[in-house]
Amino acid sequence: MAQEPQPSEDSLLESFLGLQTPEGTRAELLEGEIVVTPPPDGNHEDYISRVIKQVIRRSATDMDVSGNKGLRLARGGRCPKNHAIPDATFAPSTLRLFRDAEPWMPPEGVALVVEVTSTRPDRDREAKRHCYARGGIPLYLLIDRDRGRTSLFSNPDGDEYTDVHLAPFGKEVDLPAPFSFALETADF
Repeated sequence: MAQEPQPSEDSLLESFLGLQTPEGTRAELLEGEIVVTPPPDGNHEDYISRVIKQVIRRSATDMDVSGNKGLRLARGGRCPKNHAIPDATFAPSTLRLFRDAEPWMPPEGVALVVEVTSTRPDRDREAKRHCYARGGIPLYLLIDRDRGRTSLFSNPDGDEYTDVHLAPFGKEVDLPAPFSFALETADF
């Protein structure tokens, strides 16, 4: 039985960048797969809001935040042209990283990305974690609603993070510099 030819990386990227998705959805290219996600539910947005408020109020460094900012994570791996959209992206305000940024920007300067699990949590747990590590993003905070815990991944090395801190909802998560505060999760 003959196998169907696989699209080249360039044709996959071209198809992805040309997508016209329905209003409210978002499309990402993760590990060689185009993923279209429906709008999030209210609880998802509540978690993101709680994180953003704490970072803005309590961080040791003044932070800018962007919701749904497209990141071009093109550093090796099985699919070196990953394009991900974190639920929240933080960068030091002094960098003014989001001003005049293209829809898909490189990750240099990003301090933290945040994801809240939704309809396909394994993508957040695995594929996105690998993409963010390959992109060199120093911190990845995963709020895992199904498992009732937060996971803070740090120190990216290749396609993985070498340090992981797991905390059940209700326990604080220490965010290292440049944030330098304990994120409260009691409301999660």
